[in-house]
Amino acid sequence: MISPLACVDPEAKIGKNVTIHPFAYVEKDVVIGDDCEIMPYVSILNGTRLGKNNKVYQNSVLGAIPQDYHYTGEATELVIGDNNSIRENTVIARGTHTGHSTQIGDDNFITERVHICHDVVIGNKCVVGIGSTIAGECTLDDCVILAGAVILHQYCHVGSWALVQGGCRISKDVPPYVIMNGNPAEYHGVNSIVLSHKGFTDRIIRHIGNAYRLIYQGNFSLQDAVLKIRDQIPMSDEIRNIMDFVSNSKRGIVK
Repeated sequence: MISPLACVDPEAKIGKNVTIHPFAYVEKDVVIGDDCEIMPYVSILNGTRLGKNNKVYQNSVLGAIPQDYHYTGEATELVIGDNNSIRENTVIARGTHTGHSTQIGDDNFITERVHICHDVVIGNKCVVGIGSTIAGECTLDDCVILAGAVILHQYCHVGSWALVQGGCRISKDVPPYVIMNGNPAEYHGVNSIVLSHKGFTDRIIRHIGNAYRLIYQGNFSLQDAVLKIRDQIPMSDEIRNIMDFVSNSKRGIVK
């Protein structure tokens, strides 16, 4: 199911039931898993490892050379899991140094004109909106939503189930379960509609909201807010996730 009009290096490792359309370009140090579909004019470059059942749309470039002055031509990787949709004109760079990689998990929806830079780590079931840019060495935990034209500064960490609304420019860490909006970006409450839709109980959502009231509306340092959360909010995996994220943030959180 490889078109004779596609340029596929004979050393590339192609799985079962893979469709590669005309004018796609695949270099030799590439692995494409079973049931993938590569649309016309896609370029899949050395170091790219695609899992199963991924669909890559027209004009996307996977495994691009890092746009990083520290890159010296080393053999690095882009590792993509299963069941991802990568839409048109997306560019995803591989890692900068030997042993490093850009990593994308499973079941993600990466929309048109997204740029994912070197050494980024994206979890599972994330949505990256049209025209968004994720700078080098950022991390997106599971189930993050970036709306259109979001810009993430290098090294930013976005926690699970966070929603960053369209056009936001993020230069610090975004804690889990929140909505960020505006420029400069600010906390706009808990992502309660999505959480409720995905099975979080009203009780847990209420506790998450109470925790963030201590962080964002209490007149405390972050360290004191974490202590008050521990003392005042019933403990759960979600509350523990918030406490750990805030305590371990290296850039500080968006306020």
